[in-house]
Amino acid sequence: MVRRAPQHRGLASQAPEILIALAAHTTRRIRVGSGAVLLNHYSPYKVAETFLQLEALAPGRIDLGLGRATAGPLADLALRRDRNASPVDDFDLQIQEVLAHLHRDFPAGHAFARLDATAGIPTRPEVWILGSSGSSARMAGQLGLGYAFAGFISPDGAAPALHGHDASLRPIPDRPAKHRAMLAVSAVVADTDTEAQRLNWSRRALLARMARTGTAPHVPTVDEAARELTQEEKDAPTVITDGRWPRQLAGSPATVRDQIEQMTKATGVEEVMVQDVIADPLARAHSRALLAQALGVGPDRMAAVS
Repeated sequence: MVRRAPQHRGLASQAPEILIALAAHTTRRIRVGSGAVLLNHYSPYKVAETFLQLEALAPGRIDLGLGRATAGPLADLALRRDRNASPVDDFDLQIQEVLAHLHRDFPAGHAFARLDATAGIPTRPEVWILGSSGSSARMAGQLGLGYAFAGFISPDGAAPALHGHDASLRPIPDRPAKHRAMLAVSAVVADTDTEAQRLNWSRRALLARMARTGTAPHVPTVDEAARELTQEEKDAPTVITDGRWPRQLAGSPATVRDQIEQMTKATGVEEVMVQDVIADPLARAHSRALLAQALGVGPDRMAAVS
């Protein structure tokens, strides 16, 4: 039997909901969830149904992260809810519809009030909004939801957005809210600063490819990245420089720990989500182990954020 290679070798999965179920089944304590379900691609009712089912499988351990972003022109078209109409930015309305399905909170007389995706499921997934702007942070606060900021997309906006989320928080009746905030960073850790910066070339080359073509079939190896990047791209800062945050952190365990501590102090967050884009799986595993050790995080908690 001939097996075809995966179409997207740079992705762990094209159906995160399936991996969430698997991760929940094989663990007992950690929270598992999405970061994020892109609502511009999906029906709010389908999202609510799916994550209520996951919540039923692992009560009290499911996080539903909601976001909006492009997956590239071709994938966006393939995933579009209505290909006969121009795309509409109705993210705020979609979030409210997801929440209404989760809590059966449609007004009397609304057609969807007769739908009940919650039947037999006493608990609810914890809902987060993921974004990279002040507007999404304020929206999360006004809806009483947790907020995760994508520092690897807009590092300069992290502190203002996260402080804005805190300032705009309001309680929602009958919906216990933890009002949590999280900073998401991209980080590569190696035994030395020089080696970590070299490993980080893969991410830089991946982003450059995506900027040129709108898609990238796999994460470039370090050798491929070395051939594709300019010296200026290779030498771009991977630590806070002159007060400016980098889009990607890279360094030794002590270097990256210091950078994350500076960022958490500036934003006031107590949780950090780590994204890593490292072509070599052994180097990726080593990076995560070094970071966990540097931050004093046990393997079970590190699995939840890596």
